[in-house]
Amino acid sequence: MNKRKAVRIHLISLGCPKNLVDSEVILGDLASRGMAITSDIEDADVVLVNTCGFIESAREESIQALLEVCELKKSCGGRLRVVAAGCLGQRFGEELRREIPEIDAIVGLSEYGGLGDLVEKLARDRPGSPTVLRVSDPTTACQSEVGRFRLTPRHYAYLKISEGCDNPCTFCAIPAIRGRFRSKPLDAIASEARELAASGVRELVLISQDTTAYGLDLDSGPRLPDVLEAVAAAEGIAWVRLLYTYPAHMTDETIEAVASIPEVVKYIDLPLQHIAPRLLRRMGRRFDAVRTRKLLDRMRERISGLYLRTTFIVGFPGETDDDFAELRRFVEEFQFERLGVFAYSPEEGTAAASFADPVPEKVRDARLEEIMLAQQEVAFRQSRQRIGEETEILVDSLAPEAPPLSLPAGSPFLAALARGRSAGEAPEIDPCVYLSAGGSGIPPTRTAGPAGRRPASGAKPTPPDAGRGGVPRIRSGEFLRARIVAAHEYDLLASVAEGA
Repeated sequence: MNKRKAVRIHLISLGCPKNLVDSEVILGDLASRGMAITSDIEDADVVLVNTCGFIESAREESIQALLEVCELKKSCGGRLRVVAAGCLGQRFGEELRREIPEIDAIVGLSEYGGLGDLVEKLARDRPGSPTVLRVSDPTTACQSEVGRFRLTPRHYAYLKISEGCDNPCTFCAIPAIRGRFRSKPLDAIASEARELAASGVRELVLISQDTTAYGLDLDSGPRLPDVLEAVAAAEGIAWVRLLYTYPAHMTDETIEAVASIPEVVKYIDLPLQHIAPRLLRRMGRRFDAVRTRKLLDRMRERISGLYLRTTFIVGFPGETDDDFAELRRFVEEFQFERLGVFAYSPEEGTAAASFADPVPEKVRDARLEEIMLAQQEVAFRQSRQRIGEETEILVDSLAPEAPPLSLPAGSPFLAALARGRSAGEAPEIDPCVYLSAGGSGIPPTRTAGPAGRRPASGAKPTPPDAGRGGVPRIRSGEFLRARIVAAHEYDLLASVAEGA
């Protein structure tokens, strides 16, 4: 008897890093069942779209992706099967089934455990079967996510430490989509960190809806500092990065852990959303403006060389000219190293969607542009101030990917050999550091992490191999010591010496 041909799976992952981890877990499970993962969508038997339903623009992107896959299904005579997973299906499953009947299955966040059986059944079924809808309340416990089929580069990975959210932000639909806050057991986090490190990961990026709330739901009560210690202890991990923190849960113990654990980079993502007291109350934030300013000052004082990233919402219902002016002054005065801005969009099912005094769309867009221009001045000045800095660079990719910039002829950026990041840049969301050879006079070193640390093996750092003409062979996933020699807007150019 001939062996049955393996089901071929193509996955499209949309949205945030938390969704990306879900995608990796799904693919890992399907691959363990003998299914083949393909990067060629036209070669697939089943296309799985892991959707995002957080804000309107994300929903539109997810719906467009589903429509395109369904069009491909039509063009190949209905052979293809289409599965919608993730937040959009969780939130609007019935509407999706009604509006896009070509979708074969819609799977919610708590149904991933049965996805393998469903995919195998869909691959065997005849075309024309009714859409399968499997959506239930997102209450599953947060467990270890080992055996992932990684979608990030080999040298960095996201590690989700909790699921859901209990914060009462009036603008946010996440609690309705992903459920109540559930911490992942500490031993499961440590096990996952070790597995990722063994696979070649050098940088772990900790994520959740609220990383600083870790342990608040556990009887034993582990806190985020315990997580940082456990993850940093995984052999081979050089950088641990902290994203999605919440000001009301940022403790002095966490600040001290970031300051004192060598592997934890001095970088914190702390979304503040606004600074005007009246707006913070309307947003349902649990932290007022006075405590916010004191917290930021304390973080800057205790964590040497801290890079602070934050995000703000402009055009929230009831935001006056005075509220916005206060936010702009705050941005100019505090000088955040990294900053993002969103124009408010009303989300179905949230309290803010019914608030009076909406801000006109044109005003929202104008305020967003004004804040970004104010931050641009800060960011460009900070980039120029880093020229001459000696730093560790983690190489993300090699040319020809670098540099994707509009540059004048003769710009030193055009000679870049690779693209990477210092500890001050998170993957995918922050500016890049491009690497060129020569001119720095610095002996290049390959290390396992921040300056002064020894590689995990205990061996001394060694210079990179010299290629043709003495130009160092730079490899993706390695750490190099270099000097910042130029700045172009947000991005930086660092020089590595021309050989040992």
